[in-house]
Amino acid sequence: MNKKELCKKIGKNIQNERIAKGYTQEEFAELMNVSWSYVSKIECGVLNLSLGKVLELAQFLNSDVKNLLKLD
Repeated sequence: MNKKELCKKIGKNIQNERIAKGYTQEEFAELMNVSWSYVSKIECGVLNLSLGKVLELAQFLNSDVKNLLKLD
């Protein structure tokens, strides 16, 4: 797995968690106080997130970091 594939996989995990919690991209962006396009870039794997940002996203989603980082 390369860096691009890893970012896409983590982005997809974040998207799945967001949807499971019932948030639209716009609602989740508002909760995080960021733009919806930022959330979109995360979910598309365009952004290379720091571990600190992954932890922050997990906290906003009331989820475990391991759910966002799973690579199966």
